Amino acid sequence: MSTITLPNPVPGSSYKLLTAADVAALPRRLPSGDVGYELHRGRLLVMAPPGDSHARRQARFTAYLFNYGELRGYGQVRVEVGLLLSRNPDHLVCPDVAFLTATQLPPQLSPEGYLITVPGLIVEVRSKNDTQSELDEKVRDYLVAGANLVWIADPEAHTITAYTSRQPTVTFTATDIVTADSVIPGFAIPVAELLAP
Repeated sequence: MSTITLPNPVPGSSYKLLTAADVAALPRRLPSGDVGYELHRGRLLVMAPPGDSHARRQARFTAYLFNYGELRGYGQVRVEVGLLLSRNPDHLVCPDVAFLTATQLPPQLSPEGYLITVPGLIVEVRSKNDTQSELDEKVRDYLVAGANLVWIADPEAHTITAYTSRQPTVTFTATDIVTADSVIPGFAIPVAELLAP
């Protein structure tokens, strides 16, 4: 998903950090089209809607997590949900897909309706504009906040890289089967199916 970050404040100038309540009050539709927002430690990021291929892959992850996780009673799936990772300054993100385990239900919500409970599994589908450093920061933020498993799906490289705080990083290639046993017992899907165009 493409983002536009407001410029860094000039040293010595006053710069207002925004809150999750501020974001909740912002419009979701502008004359130029739909828009979303994130807060990175109080700094507003404006997000463009996902492109077609990105959205298609989000839908695939959602479908598989729903069928193999939610329908089997292991938890619930969410798509592009607001997730409040920390407060003061507020760090509000919007993962592409997330899965809350059964033990995390019902989730805790902020007064604005954003998730406070950090999902057991978080999926980010790499966009063409995502840099590796941006993805690394997202993974770090998710794991520090308490996610058990983070997947970075790279459609161009045909890989899914799995991160946890307790085990080495594993990259699954197009010929591999990706698993999520720590979150969804028995989940095992070919990478090629998840990343199919």
